Amino acid sequence: MIDAISAAVVRHRRPVLLAGVLVAAGNAAAMGYAPDVARALFLPLLLLTLAALTLAIISLGSRPATLVVLPQHPAFAPPVPARLPLLTLGLLGSASATVGAYLRSTEAGIGTTFDAVVGALWLGVIALLVAAAWRGHDVLLSPTGVRTIGLLGSRRVPWEAGPGVAVPSDVERASRLRLTIATPALARRRGLVGRATVPVNSVDPRFLAAVVSHYVTHPQHRAAIGTADEYRRLLTDLRGATG
Repeated sequence: MIDAISAAVVRHRRPVLLAGVLVAAGNAAAMGYAPDVARALFLPLLLLTLAALTLAIISLGSRPATLVVLPQHPAFAPPVPARLPLLTLGLLGSASATVGAYLRSTEAGIGTTFDAVVGALWLGVIALLVAAAWRGHDVLLSPTGVRTIGLLGSRRVPWEAGPGVAVPSDVERASRLRLTIATPALARRRGLVGRATVPVNSVDPRFLAAVVSHYVTHPQHRAAIGTADEYRRLLTDLRGATG
């Protein structure tokens, strides 16, 4: 049941996120200008917030050895981690309460600069989370190379640069792995990006490392990345390589 709910949220994350943003904005406005409505909304929104955060926690640790086929890009990508939209939905409730409290204080004539700063910071954090959850996939394997996407920027590493995913012995505890690049000069960055890493929150790290290595050493198959036939061939090849 829980897995089905999480999967449904991921599959319909964009309309769900849009509804969450609208409800949060409505709750903030009600707290500021219609307190009776805000009081009526308090318990249902609290229960929804707690449910979203609980599901986000339960979904931690699910890392299957599978990729999603994205023919529209075209690309292969790790599944969208369920906790990302769920956590965003949960934090939307907290953010709406913070902004609503500021609006109420302003309406009463007791708003402070501190309240405004806290509200603005919350809105900034939530905006970044909503954008990340809306986008969904943070790693794309395309016919041209590997692309990692963060909150404020992205990194492109062409296959010719020799990308690789370093898998440490304690990989079970890792949420991000080092992205090795044989020829760093060929990589390109956009926006603000940190160290070259690959998030592995929703995919088996060893499987992802094997896929990247496969396309580095088998350039003849890169052009077909993003198709269902190529994904089936890839799985067959990898299973044969591991026995």
